Amino acid sequence: MIRVSPDRLDSAALLRSFEASVGDAGAVVSFSGLVRSTSSAGEVKQLHLQAYSPMTENGIEAALMEAKSRWPLSSTIVHHRIGDMQPGDTIVFVATASKHRRAAFEAADFLMDYLKTKAVFWKRETTASSDIWIEPRDQDYSDAKRWDMEEAS
Repeated sequence: MIRVSPDRLDSAALLRSFEASVGDAGAVVSFSGLVRSTSSAGEVKQLHLQAYSPMTENGIEAALMEAKSRWPLSSTIVHHRIGDMQPGDTIVFVATASKHRRAAFEAADFLMDYLKTKAVFWKRETTASSDIWIEPRDQDYSDAKRWDMEEAS
């Protein structure tokens, strides 16, 4: 399931609902990303995210299909918030379910690397002194490359 929306995310409720839906899975891994209160530019006042629908959702769907082809997953969910957010707000919730923990962990990690580096989102951070468009860091791209190497093996 994929949802890109300006609605607030309640990670605890999403996790409860996801766990109730996974049947006989032996492992559920979830990740919640939050708006940080500080950045290299100072104290964060607001984070604004924009998406380009349906391209954003189609890309996430392709990443989910890729995850399902790599790992034996029984269920997946990606909820991503757009619009204006404050420090502490949940930006993203990802959960994966599988019979075994390693598949669930790796698939969730793979999906987050996709969302950080390839998903069609634009992020603007507002601080007391500036508005800055945020790009993925070199470390984000480095993290994502490990999945490309696995394809080549």
